[in-house]
Amino acid sequence: MTNNVTVKKLRRSRGDRMVAGVCGGWARMLGVDAAILRIGLVATTIFGLGTPILLYAACWLLMSEDDA
Repeated sequence: MTNNVTVKKLRRSRGDRMVAGVCGGWARMLGVDAAILRIGLVATTIFGLGTPILLYAACWLLMSEDDA
């Protein structure tokens, strides 16, 4: 018996990017539209006093870029 397991890797998107491709990479991994994540990021930045900007910057630094 073989295990057919697909592993998704979190990587920054080269094709779906506005700034660094972080939201595009998260959207591909979660299976949602990147625009929804971008709107959520802006909303939480406004109401969260800038904390999401630090998380975005950390993802930008720590996530590797997509190969293709």
